[in-house]
Amino acid sequence: MTEPNKLTPREVPDHQPAAGGIAARARAAATPQYLAGLNPEQREAVETLDGPVLVLAGAGTGKTRVLTCRIAHILSQGRARPGEILSVTFTNKAAREMKLRLGQMLGQAVEGMPWLGTFHSIGGRILRTHAELVQLKSNFTVLDVDDQVRLLKQLLAAENIDDKRWPARMLAGLIDGWKNRGLTPSQVPTGEAAVFGNGRGGKLYASYQERLKILNAADFGDLLLENIRLFREHADVLRQYQHRFRFILVDEYQDTNVAQYLWLRLLSQAPVKSATPLSAIIPGAVPSPVIPEAAQRLSGIHTPSADENSETGVMDSGLAPHGAPRNDEGRNVTPSPAAPKNICCVGDDDQSIYGWRGAEVDNILRFEHDFPGANVIRLERNYRSTGHILAAASHLIAHNESRLGKTLRTEDVDGEKVTVTGSWDSEEEARAIGEEIEELQRAGNHLNDVAILVRASFQMREFEDRFVTLGLPYRVIGGPRFYERAEIRDALAYLRTINSPADDLAFERIVNVPKRGLGDATVQMLHDHARKRRIPLFEAARAVVETDELKPKARGALRQLIASFDRWRAQREVTSHTELAEIVLDESGYTDMWQKDRSADAAGRLDNLKELVRSMEEFENLQGFLEHISLVMDRDGGAEDDAVSLMTLHSAKGLEFDNVFLPGWEEGLFPSQRTLDEQGRAGLEEERRLAHVGLTRARRRAKLYFATNRRIHGTWSTTIPSRFLDELPAHNVEITESKGGAGWGGAGGYGPSRFDNVESFGSSYATPGWQRAQANRARGREGQGDGRQEKRQGQARGGFNEDQSPFSSRGETGGFARNKRGPMVIEGELIAKSTGTVSEFSLHDRVFHQKFGYGNVVKIDGNKLTIAFEKAGEKKVVDSFVQRA
Repeated sequence: MTEPNKLTPREVPDHQPAAGGIAARARAAATPQYLAGLNPEQREAVETLDGPVLVLAGAGTGKTRVLTCRIAHILSQGRARPGEILSVTFTNKAAREMKLRLGQMLGQAVEGMPWLGTFHSIGGRILRTHAELVQLKSNFTVLDVDDQVRLLKQLLAAENIDDKRWPARMLAGLIDGWKNRGLTPSQVPTGEAAVFGNGRGGKLYASYQERLKILNAADFGDLLLENIRLFREHADVLRQYQHRFRFILVDEYQDTNVAQYLWLRLLSQAPVKSATPLSAIIPGAVPSPVIPEAAQRLSGIHTPSADENSETGVMDSGLAPHGAPRNDEGRNVTPSPAAPKNICCVGDDDQSIYGWRGAEVDNILRFEHDFPGANVIRLERNYRSTGHILAAASHLIAHNESRLGKTLRTEDVDGEKVTVTGSWDSEEEARAIGEEIEELQRAGNHLNDVAILVRASFQMREFEDRFVTLGLPYRVIGGPRFYERAEIRDALAYLRTINSPADDLAFERIVNVPKRGLGDATVQMLHDHARKRRIPLFEAARAVVETDELKPKARGALRQLIASFDRWRAQREVTSHTELAEIVLDESGYTDMWQKDRSADAAGRLDNLKELVRSMEEFENLQGFLEHISLVMDRDGGAEDDAVSLMTLHSAKGLEFDNVFLPGWEEGLFPSQRTLDEQGRAGLEEERRLAHVGLTRARRRAKLYFATNRRIHGTWSTTIPSRFLDELPAHNVEITESKGGAGWGGAGGYGPSRFDNVESFGSSYATPGWQRAQANRARGREGQGDGRQEKRQGQARGGFNEDQSPFSSRGETGGFARNKRGPMVIEGELIAKSTGTVSEFSLHDRVFHQKFGYGNVVKIDGNKLTIAFEKAGEKKVVDSFVQRA
């Protein structure tokens, strides 16, 4: 007889309560707390544990709750230990939320779940455990995109390939796309490899992978690609993980790419006894003649967010050094016999909107084919939106052919109908939306419950400018505000240097942008020279190029840059400021730099630059425009403030708001013409899914807008309403009139503004922006209110054209002559103090500003005034740009 302490793990079988036994019946008698409140469909998704399950979870149907409750149910029923559950998410934020919810449900059991994380973090963990099997060491480095590009530049130089004609970033995008599709260098189709470097793309990919091994490094694509290779070439390792993971759960399955799909398919197969080629497990997977056509297109670089890559360091993998599974106490155990794989994928084919970065909607569409006998559970009861919004969204998405089909419903009230509003142009569109937001605010709605979702980032500029004028606080989600974007800051730096040669910060920013061979050492030399002579950096550069202190190449580049700025300043006198901006961006090489950039966001940056030039048309001169920018950038506000959320539709996924505004529903913009040209019907269906996502972000109100005229890619064009509008159900939609103007005529031909009514500025005006300004104003002089109003009306009658107003948002001044000196660019306190001038204005003086209208002086600092404007709130301006009212 074997002594008890000599028993081996193999001789201690796992125990599961017998079906129908005392333990099983006692457990069933006590309904777990986590099941309380689930609707029948949710409960079915939680309790269906055996075999493959696909949970089609529509927007707002509680998929995160289902996923966490399912894990809790597996653990509480004793079906698996925490370390035997593989739960994959797309972001660490989602993984942390799941762990937090599980901890609240089950206590500390969740702490033993080492396999709950992102694809990249789990892939990195497996790879570090078996690094030697893929020619790496366990302490390998994960390269970011910048490191990748630098390494590829070295390889291009070694092959004598012109980096300007064949940019390294373009090659990085191709390699990233190949890795997203699970293709190693030998598997890349010859035709695709030929698109780069005169047919040398495949060779460069192979050289890149070899170089990574020498450097003991991997990029983010390798964290899954090398996993797939590991599993293909070492079936014993694959079997160990197949044995270990009794349950696999995947969140957002509709967003998986081909590599993620292959990785999951390998792990989800029942363990086999001998090495099996990948093609035997996934027929036709590699090479990829049957991989869906959409997955074969080249994808741009996808830089994983901090949420996706923060857990790829060396961690306890839960496996022994040679890959032998261990139990939760860390002791080696023998794998249990093969059991049917239990995989549950949660997703929504109607919300697959990331095809541009490699996501493959066909992965979820063919789930039942991949897993015969799969149980498909539809979650259609929406807990977010009202009836009319859901009916409109469901009717719209029903026009897609590639979908599994479901209809969202709610037990809530029908609520307000979805509104559709047409406007003359994008300016009137922004004006009308601003009006509606102020009305919502007066009705007691919080700005935090308001969102504007745009199709393209360049649309944001119009709204940002409008909100500054109205004094409405806002925040940009998923990226910087328009004027804070890198390409906009660069362009502004060129214009600021033209306007003020003494602007050292601006000149330093662009002295080597685009690359001119003027590195840090050159800039430091210029700084030293400027400090010694107490002159601006630009003048120091002018002096240095006349000496031999710089090397000939750097001296020539700097001399050419100085000559360019001299030429641009001379052109400023005879050329409009908008045309000058286009000249500067072209002649400096900045536009060409982004045209040659093949990254996914390069086209958007070029659109933003065109939008910047267009925005300058509203100002008489360059100085006036730059002062406006300084005021926009001066806006303060913390993350906790009540503010309107402004973002792209792609950034809005997963968020929800009471009031959602959806501008720009026009053909060419939404659906995007670029997407239609590149992807055809598949692109149209993804655009329609994006529209569905936008509508289902709204809880109470969804408001759609389109403009008859819009400037896209720098050209004004007459647009037609989006085809998606005609796909909405008439019963759930209401057509409304734009509140931003009548649509024809008006100021400058762009429709009248509510500012055209000068009487609206009387003491009874009650918009939130005006009230905020009033709250901050210093005490006004006695008895001047009526006189001011009468004076304003007299000026309007005598000095303005019929279609103009001093209060127009377009910046027309009407009868007031512009100050030809223009505004000065405010650079913090430095310029204001260096002027040494004393303002001619006094506290409480009533003044008029050509952009912001009337206000009172509340603070004076040299020649810089702080003015409480009636509409724009409290702003800092230079006194040369205001007049006494």
